[in-house]
Amino acid sequence: MNRGSLGNSGGRADAGITDPERMDVETLFASRQQIVNMEYTKLGRSDLVVSRIGFGCEQLGGFDWGEVDTDSVILAVHRALEIGINFFDTADVYGLGRSEEMLAHALGPQRKDVVIATKFGVNWRTKRNSRRALTFLDCSPRRVTEALEGSLRRLKIDCIPLYQIHWPDAKTSIGSTLNALTRCQREGKIRYIGCSNFPLGLLVEAVGYCSMSSAQFLYNLIDRTAENDVLPFCKERNVSVLIYGALAHGLLTGKYVPGTKFPANDRRSRLSIFTPGGLADRYPVIKRLQDVASRYEMTPTQVAIRWILENPAISCVITGVKTAEQIEENVGALGWQLSQRDRESMTGVAGTMPEGSSSVESKNA
Repeated sequence: MNRGSLGNSGGRADAGITDPERMDVETLFASRQQIVNMEYTKLGRSDLVVSRIGFGCEQLGGFDWGEVDTDSVILAVHRALEIGINFFDTADVYGLGRSEEMLAHALGPQRKDVVIATKFGVNWRTKRNSRRALTFLDCSPRRVTEALEGSLRRLKIDCIPLYQIHWPDAKTSIGSTLNALTRCQREGKIRYIGCSNFPLGLLVEAVGYCSMSSAQFLYNLIDRTAENDVLPFCKERNVSVLIYGALAHGLLTGKYVPGTKFPANDRRSRLSIFTPGGLADRYPVIKRLQDVASRYEMTPTQVAIRWILENPAISCVITGVKTAEQIEENVGALGWQLSQRDRESMTGVAGTMPEGSSSVESKNA
């Protein structure tokens, strides 16, 4: 992998460095080569080369994840740059624009060298005297233009490397949405187009209109719905698959036990998998992850991510991050392999779990 493929992205995690404009790219490029052998992949038929571990930026929005120390997330962005991560995924609705603004600040001048992916399609109206907003799906041509201009302004870039439809909008034909996106592409404001959360039928229709570089899906050890249809289709059509929800909101880290309480401002307080019964039902999977992790001297987090990375249909795992330590742990999923026996063992136990979504992609803001 040559330096151009890495995008020359850099950053410092040193506590004394607070201004991202002062990042020393040459020094950091050399240092990160000593830290990790990052793995990269090309997205679909595009010329975008991205790290196989992506940085999920929803936490930079500072909302719906409990108490979030934004400064710690910014330091995590710097650490990610140091260890070779060059792919950052956000959305306009995360924090009602705040995630994009904070990502631009954290990346500093490197925002023009890394691969930033953002999303649109969940519009919002603010509520009086409330931190929450009323959200609704909107992929209309008018919203395409409006949302794109807002994201460009907040991210402080002239062209978005990967612009994704966040959720399909049943009120708007996919053709009109994609026509609007391809117009923006011709204007030089978008390099490549992707989608997220598309069912197979809509995905088939979408690739008939334009070249779709990527498709993003929820997928993890306890929610393997994507295996049924969209993963095989994307592999056949050379649409790169980006995965979110790899750790099922942290459930697969093994940190949470029946009785764990989450504050009201943490979405996990609203998810059935984190009820005492939901955690108890899924304990066999967590226990198997812990057993496998101990044999490899890895953590359950690393094993859960590794299990996904070894699926040949998957290009990149986007991991939500709050701290530098978390991104370092996630990157530890690279550079080794699970035995076939261990893969089958984990998959087999997961197959006995009760059905139910571990969805982490809230449309609430």
